[in-house]
Amino acid sequence: LLSAPLFSAGREAHWICSTGSAPWGEQIVPTAVFDGTDHRVLVIDPDIEFQEIDGFGGCFNERGWDALSFLSQGEREQVLNELFHPVTGAKFSLCRMPIGANDYSFDYYSLADVAEDYDLRHFSMEREHKYLIPYIKSALQVQPELTLFASPWSPPQWMKINGFYACQGQKETSRLRWTPEVLQAYALYFSKFIQAYRAEGIPVQALHVQNEVDACQIFPSCLWSGEELTEFYRDYLIPRLDEDRVQIELWLGTINYGDIRHYADVMFADPLCRERVTGVSYQWDGKHAVAETHLKYPEKKIMQSENECGDGANDVKAGLYTFSLMKKYFEGGANSYIYWNMVLDESGMSTWGWKQNAMITINRDSRLPIYNFEFYVMKHFSHFIDPGARRIKTAGYNEEALAFKNSDGSIIVALMNDSFINKYITLRLGKEMIQVNVPSGSVNTIVFYSR
Repeated sequence: LLSAPLFSAGREAHWICSTGSAPWGEQIVPTAVFDGTDHRVLVIDPDIEFQEIDGFGGCFNERGWDALSFLSQGEREQVLNELFHPVTGAKFSLCRMPIGANDYSFDYYSLADVAEDYDLRHFSMEREHKYLIPYIKSALQVQPELTLFASPWSPPQWMKINGFYACQGQKETSRLRWTPEVLQAYALYFSKFIQAYRAEGIPVQALHVQNEVDACQIFPSCLWSGEELTEFYRDYLIPRLDEDRVQIELWLGTINYGDIRHYADVMFADPLCRERVTGVSYQWDGKHAVAETHLKYPEKKIMQSENECGDGANDVKAGLYTFSLMKKYFEGGANSYIYWNMVLDESGMSTWGWKQNAMITINRDSRLPIYNFEFYVMKHFSHFIDPGARRIKTAGYNEEALAFKNSDGSIIVALMNDSFINKYITLRLGKEMIQVNVPSGSVNTIVFYSR
């Protein structure tokens, strides 16, 4: 790492820098009295606070656990520690899990595949014991305080008009059969899922009723309008959960549509939904609705529920783009940020032929993990920003920076340099400053510990 000499010793800042060739380099940088000599000044103002941060994490998928199974027990435990350990690892504390099949399951399935079984007498957790339950329980052993939220990619296929899990280009039929019998059965499906996982010792704390409500895919998917979601929550899901005494956070999501009028405005116009729904989860095109949602409904939480997946290159470019997404979401008011596949094998391939990125790649031949650049990008945030932290104001040279304040008073600055040249930057905190020469193509964290 490159650091400019400073003028007088004060308290120290901790600087962590990651480039593609040199991840997670650490050094101590002493502070000095701000002297006003530099024009490129990033000003951090801890007295102006914004939204609270709930946490960071990724998604548990079948193919992730399958990839981890190629490692020795020791290597697998090391990977899980790197992701979840609350002291030494990335400290992931908020993670997603699918309800039934998604694009990184091995095939189509649900937990209620017997057609017209409206009472769900054949509801089964048998498949969950092969991949998802051991994956999640292994994470919980490392981080017992892990918070989990769940969402389906598709209802059981017999509940859909097209009778099939995927959409396959037929938007008008890739929807729920809108009859009281099906809607009651689907609400029961969610209640049974939550209770079944809790009986396994896996506490699902939040429910998001549909992944990407506006996506027609060749893998499991189902389309919903805002009006349909509102009716389902109000007339079927909330009454079912209340009757079964299942307490859980309900979220509107995950929304991949960038116009607030089609989903958030519709649901929050309903008094019961406005009262009972905790927040909105956005991903992909939904990022364009984040700031407006936060401004219009400041009492509602906002989650980035799935990082954009890339093309399997797992390169620095993808990591820098992820940083830019995090900046857009957090400056828009998001409270949390969730990566997609935490772990995949070296192919990165989904069951339906889409090659995607992962934070950690497992090589099946060498049986060794590779920590990709996006792992370090996520860790630059999640390792330092505690749940309960607040985003704080930055000014001046802040186009590639975010700042946060933990409850212990420490100040966390996340800083990117996506240019082709190193950048000499002054960071000002009150009357103090540090000056750093930030490498090209790098992601950085600078920690000012409280006195």
